[in-house]
Amino acid sequence: MAPLRTAAVTAERVCRFEFPERPGALLHFLDVVGGRWNISLFHYRNHGADFGRVLAAFEVPASESDAFETFLAGLDYRFQLAEHNVAYQRFLTHDRQPDGE
Repeated sequence: MAPLRTAAVTAERVCRFEFPERPGALLHFLDVVGGRWNISLFHYRNHGADFGRVLAAFEVPASESDAFETFLAGLDYRFQLAEHNVAYQRFLTHDRQPDGE
């Protein structure tokens, strides 16, 4: 089985967010990112709650790790880094090994 992701996406940081369901929430997020990091994945889902669930990934060089974590803290949105999540490791990384290999 071939990898599911391109090897061109490197140094990816995956986060889960809770976006408040209010006008301008996504625009605020994008303004704060400001084009600094490439957003390599963005998935939004809402089930009628006061917040939407977002899974997003950013290409963040190791040299910018501190700046990225400052960005996350400054958003005022609940978040959780997900790169150690088993589902992420199993299904979303480009270097995963297929079952049985």
